[in-house]
Amino acid sequence: MNTHLSKLSKSIRFLMTASVSAGVIAVAPVSAQESDNDDASVEKIAVVGSRAAPRSVNDSPVPVDIISSDEMKKNGSTDMLDMLQTAVPSFNVRAQPISDAATLIRPVNLRGLSSDSTLILVNGKRRHRASVIAFQGGGVNDGAQGPDISVIPNAAIQQVEVLRDGAAAQYGSDAIAGVMNFALKNDSEGGSFSVRQGEFYEGDGAATTIDGNIGLPLTEHGFLNLSFQLKNADATSRSIQRPDAAAIAAAGNTDIQNPAQIWGNPEIKDDLTIFFNSGIDINDKTELYAFGNVSSREAIGGFYYRNPHNRGNVFSIDGGTSILVGDVGYATNGVSTCSFFNGPFQTSNLLVQDDNILDDADYLAMVADPQCFSMNQLKPGGYTPQFGGEIKDRSFVVGIEGEMGEWGYDVSLATGNNKATFFLYNSLNPSMGLDSPTDFDTGAYEQDETTLNFDLVRTFDVGLYEPLNFATGIEWREESFTITQGEEASWIAGPYAAQGFNVGSHGFKGFGPEAAGKNKRDNYGVYVDVETYVSEQLMLGAAVRYEDFSTFGDTLDYKLTAQYSVTDDFSVRGSHSTGFRAPTVGQENVVNTQTSIVDGELIQTFIAPPTNPLSAFYGGQTLQPEESTNYAFGFVYEQGDFFMTMDYYNIEVTGRLAQSSQIAVDPADYAALEAAGVENPQLISAVTYYANDFDTTTQGIDLVATYEMALMGGESKFSLAYNWTDTQVDQFNEATTGLGKVRRLEDGMPDHRATLTFAQSWDKLSMFLRGNFFGEYYATHADDTSDWGSEYADSAFTFDLEASYAFTENFTLSAGANNIFDQEAQELKPGTKGVLGAVYYESGPFDYNGGFYYVQGRYQF
Repeated sequence: MNTHLSKLSKSIRFLMTASVSAGVIAVAPVSAQESDNDDASVEKIAVVGSRAAPRSVNDSPVPVDIISSDEMKKNGSTDMLDMLQTAVPSFNVRAQPISDAATLIRPVNLRGLSSDSTLILVNGKRRHRASVIAFQGGGVNDGAQGPDISVIPNAAIQQVEVLRDGAAAQYGSDAIAGVMNFALKNDSEGGSFSVRQGEFYEGDGAATTIDGNIGLPLTEHGFLNLSFQLKNADATSRSIQRPDAAAIAAAGNTDIQNPAQIWGNPEIKDDLTIFFNSGIDINDKTELYAFGNVSSREAIGGFYYRNPHNRGNVFSIDGGTSILVGDVGYATNGVSTCSFFNGPFQTSNLLVQDDNILDDADYLAMVADPQCFSMNQLKPGGYTPQFGGEIKDRSFVVGIEGEMGEWGYDVSLATGNNKATFFLYNSLNPSMGLDSPTDFDTGAYEQDETTLNFDLVRTFDVGLYEPLNFATGIEWREESFTITQGEEASWIAGPYAAQGFNVGSHGFKGFGPEAAGKNKRDNYGVYVDVETYVSEQLMLGAAVRYEDFSTFGDTLDYKLTAQYSVTDDFSVRGSHSTGFRAPTVGQENVVNTQTSIVDGELIQTFIAPPTNPLSAFYGGQTLQPEESTNYAFGFVYEQGDFFMTMDYYNIEVTGRLAQSSQIAVDPADYAALEAAGVENPQLISAVTYYANDFDTTTQGIDLVATYEMALMGGESKFSLAYNWTDTQVDQFNEATTGLGKVRRLEDGMPDHRATLTFAQSWDKLSMFLRGNFFGEYYATHADDTSDWGSEYADSAFTFDLEASYAFTENFTLSAGANNIFDQEAQELKPGTKGVLGAVYYESGPFDYNGGFYYVQGRYQF
């Protein structure tokens, strides 16, 4: 660390960036060299921040994992999400093919809770959330809006600290499951440059990653550390031809693609992210710091295939009995001029006789009549839309910290922005008839956040074993969610909407004037945090936080912690806290249209704010914050080179926020809905909205153990990480939450997960072998939670292997593979496999694409 802070200032930095009770480590961890000359209290901080320290902190009253940048590199993927999943057993993430915006920014889980129940920090400061809302988030993440962790490159990271305990009393909203802090590198010299190339065993998904880092002096009293990562990845396909598409092709339709629909990872283009971290000592008691990022990427993935005979409101309106025929004259002046047209929303006279309508005499006669048309004329083989998005992310944090007499202070201002611009290719706006374009700019979501913090800390001698650490502070935050209007063709109701043709770009309707706009809120919080050793063996801590939101009111939460050292080697610890998670501005105001699977059938679902007339008609109400109660206890044991922690946790969440199940729009309600202001309710199959729908209890056990020894003429390390998580839905709203969703919440992720890693190093050669265990889980096909597309999947093992050789002090070559034995994901059950072109359940806990091999060259200087 290139600073000249005093011992007190180092303690201040630790307390400012994370409250004592939280147990999260400092922004800029004190190096081993610095800790040699510090007193006992700072040595505790140095132990937490040391790269050589065990993964869990042994003197913390709550469990914290410390994951170094080097450990994160032991992975075939360069995506931060995949690296964390390998390192933290209670952290889960999975692929999201054909999942609308969730394909672009994958949601994550910590301890079985949604991605927005984990607070993300960078250098101890709150990270802004992403603009993307996971409408199809795999059950537990349906409707979640968390930060985009994937923009953080490993090249910029010194280490990651994962606090596995509720911490809303320290940090405010979102910290129900825990806190993850990404500590950026702060070197003022040296650097690295690496190139990695890999692909899946199937020969697709080729990925190239280039990254680099450099540390520079900022005068004699500071540092500037710069990092970048550039990544490109080809799409993958684990698909087979759909039976319906195969039958149409066999009947002579030459416009059918094979496969007609792709299940696989999206194509990633120009995924570039740049981070900087800087600090400079103004004097021996004051430091100015700043850090931030600029990131962008483009992703293109697949959607569902639109069958040219039966896709509702595009090619048919009666399930494929007849082709949906438009009447030009009726649209112009209300007088029918097409002999195949029988009136709006009525079966036409163009009946589907066989698997190829294109060579039927009636179809040819319809085409010859200029007063008639069908969308088959534009898409004779049907079509599969391609969903694309451009994600731009930026942040900037500036602050000053130092000492004023007995007090330490930290004042900071943070801004963050995430914008997702959406595109839809190879689709139609059927209501425009044959004048419809095929590519659409559908609009954008944008999340803005500004946070101001002022924190104070000092110690008081109150006659106990150690002085009392006292921290307090205030926080003000403003956030906004903006919906940008798409191009007119993506949302307009064309002249044929009244005849039953779908309105807007089909698959992902553009945002119209009624949806566009900016919504915002602000809140402030005040906290007090105390902690001390009341005796040589017993440490106690307490925190309380008051928070007030402009939209729904205030909340008061607390936390209590304790650790007792039974012996020098063994200690027990526990915590109890209350917490909350406020609904995001996006969840309160988002509008979207998505294609969903229900009982194996594709339907068009409208996502509306809970107070929208359509949502309100079917039970929508103003959102309230989730409330949580956490209990945890465990032990820490350290004997020589052996280290072990085990912690039990219990998290009760009431009024849990999520996207409701699809609620069918009843034709009997059409008149009432129109009277309430809902346009074209006949074209809406179902509605879904956000609601405080259910209460859950999540409990589990985290076990972490490491052992180091000399073996085979080198150094060996064995690491075990195990997690058991069980979620029970205690209460739910049957009107908005189906039993399938309940089952997905309870069993959608494995209850048991473990990793066992053996790492061996010699002078120039090093290697690791890791085994991964995934327990049984409830597998669902896409977002269909019915019995048609779901079953309980078997447990599975995968293995990862890597070897590295240092040719010089500066250059190292590595080669390895994830899932080296190419363990297959769970295949879809008979009767479901292939129906929608898929082979595997994509909702599984490990990559359904199979084995992935890679090679990397790394140069350090």
